[in-house]
Amino acid sequence: MKTATESLHLAGFEEILEDRELTVCPADYSLLTDLYQLTMAACYVGEGLDDRTASFELFARRLPEGFGYAIAMGLAQVLDYLEKFRFSEAQIQALQSTGIFAGAPERFWTLLATARFTGDVWAVPEGTAVFANEPLLRIEAPLWQAQLVETYLLNAINYQTLIATRSARLRDVAGPDAKLLEFGTRRAFGPQAAVWAARAALAAGFDGTSNVLAALKLGRKPVGTIAHALVMAVSALEGSENQAFAAFHRYFPGAPLLIDTYDTVAAARMLASRVNSGEIQLEGVRLDSGDLAALSKEVRSILPGVPIIVSGDLDELEIAKLKSAGACIDGYGLGTKLVSGSPVNGVYKLVEIDGIPVMKEASGKLTYPGRKQIFRTVKNGQIIGDCLGLSEETLHNWDSYIPLMKLIVKEGKRVQESESLEAIAKRTAASVASLPPETRQLNNPISPPVEISTDLQTLTQKTKKSH
Repeated sequence: MKTATESLHLAGFEEILEDRELTVCPADYSLLTDLYQLTMAACYVGEGLDDRTASFELFARRLPEGFGYAIAMGLAQVLDYLEKFRFSEAQIQALQSTGIFAGAPERFWTLLATARFTGDVWAVPEGTAVFANEPLLRIEAPLWQAQLVETYLLNAINYQTLIATRSARLRDVAGPDAKLLEFGTRRAFGPQAAVWAARAALAAGFDGTSNVLAALKLGRKPVGTIAHALVMAVSALEGSENQAFAAFHRYFPGAPLLIDTYDTVAAARMLASRVNSGEIQLEGVRLDSGDLAALSKEVRSILPGVPIIVSGDLDELEIAKLKSAGACIDGYGLGTKLVSGSPVNGVYKLVEIDGIPVMKEASGKLTYPGRKQIFRTVKNGQIIGDCLGLSEETLHNWDSYIPLMKLIVKEGKRVQESESLEAIAKRTAASVASLPPETRQLNNPISPPVEISTDLQTLTQKTKKSH
């Protein structure tokens, strides 16, 4: 019996199968979806529903445990994806070869062959603080298009929103002057996730990333020190830790050094003698183990003018502890706990079809019908609360409000220019600064109130009755 892979190969679709390492490039993104997106699209075509205008909204029903807010991120990748939304002839042939779509109408294949995103995108700008049940994004497009893009949109926005939120919390705790460096590539959930994590961290206020590919693509200079391996290897072959440091500085003069391979204090004293004699300049040292608060104080007394960076499975709670202990730390390298952790469980739900509001009533998973807008009230620079209302309504009973969702794409064309990381980082900082103290606190944070407008409540009751 032939395996599924053998059957596809024999059918002649080497172009799809030739990359055995499962690497993904932008040309593959149309197939980077769940099967049911395609089978539902085929069904819509067969039923003559494919061109009906549909509105889907992407939101999180609840925030990750311990989070009082989320920072919206990932829109830039969504827009790139929608601009390049295509199906190649080889991809279509590969789908046909599975046999799954044997009963699909011929028009389904015609739609895929000519696929372009022709809809509208409304979204909260990247770097904006949002709360549970508030849409980060809305797609208004022909039903088959709006359905097919779901998986990629969730993939891009959920992960980057998680990283951006953690990065914003880290920046908030560490303070504006601390250097925050993203070191998470080796712990991220795959190569693409590593690049996205670096981008989201920089867009949420980090100063640099060790990911060379991400840094160069984003127009930044990558950052880093050395690993214990260099110290051990050169020490073993050339005689001492001092010689290992000297060897590295021959090629990278003054570069920061990792000093806890053997004896942190002894290494600091040895470097101090060389700095004080004028033999070397030293841009920094990194501590990766031990009692970081105590060691940082001792190293600061030995190397008073040298910046101290610490790393080692740190998160915002650990940074808060180090600061409360009076640690002498100038910056932090964040990896594992930045790029992993509790996910942002964003969902993508149909809210309107052909002008008809729809909603889900499943237990614990109720959704609100209709196209919505987030109306935010800010007083004296602080968020007082939000109101989730219908996109076309005006809240007469609010003294002032700011509608957060903006039209980004109209009929498949961008109407807003791309934003720089610097602009997004500035918005992130302003968003966090506008949050109430109880929302920013690390322990048991409390989100600002999110009211449901009278019009939305009325529409919800009408929609329930219609079911």
